[in-house]
Amino acid sequence: MWVRSTMAYRTSFVIMTLGNLIANALDFVAITLMFSHVEALGGFSLAEVAFFYGTSCTAFGLADLLFGNLGRVGRRVRDGTMDSLLVRPAPILAQVAADRFALRRVGRLIQGLLVLVWATSRIDVDWTWDRLLLLPLMVVGGTAIFGAVFVAGAAFQFWANDASEVQNSFTYGGNALLQYPPTVFATELLRGVTFVIPLAFVNWLPALYILDRDDPTGLPDWAAFGAPPVAVGCCALAGLAWRAGLRAYRSTGS
Repeated sequence: MWVRSTMAYRTSFVIMTLGNLIANALDFVAITLMFSHVEALGGFSLAEVAFFYGTSCTAFGLADLLFGNLGRVGRRVRDGTMDSLLVRPAPILAQVAADRFALRRVGRLIQGLLVLVWATSRIDVDWTWDRLLLLPLMVVGGTAIFGAVFVAGAAFQFWANDASEVQNSFTYGGNALLQYPPTVFATELLRGVTFVIPLAFVNWLPALYILDRDDPTGLPDWAAFGAPPVAVGCCALAGLAWRAGLRAYRSTGS
């Protein structure tokens, strides 16, 4: 319904999608400006940093397109409109995710894909079968991990009522973090996004393996292939959190 509503004004859709693409492209412009003054960032070239950027933005762009509207859960809890979703014969999570579905967000995904294609063509990598396999696994696993963070953040809003910015700090903030190589961050932060909130499996660990670089946290090479099982675990935990949040929902009381 929301897609048909959006496409009813095609010129507006194209303009808003291009605006979304250009606005997100400014992040990469900032990175290229850095490289006008330095030859490497944390020991990585522009093409290698673009590889981190492209993989993160592509995975996040897919997750944001599918689950970005979950940030509206807090508003529905406050005004009691969650009640109308509970009586419909459809999964609540799917209804909330599809609510006011914004197809214009595909601009972020397109921009990430463009940078990823450019970076992949520029990096000096021996594309063995395992590295070729890691590239799609990185995107799919990263999308699932980011999606799990979106769902877990939405579940938290059943208790906090207004915690969309807390959710954004881990979703949008996590995407901004993963756009840069891990070597520019403190070891404590790297351990936190590896063992606590495993965002490092979105692109850092597999990208380091593809680029033939050592992991700053000292994990073995096989950890680069850990994105699928980590994604499954994150989705399972997020699903449990969502079910617990729904059970805790008590409407507005009016």
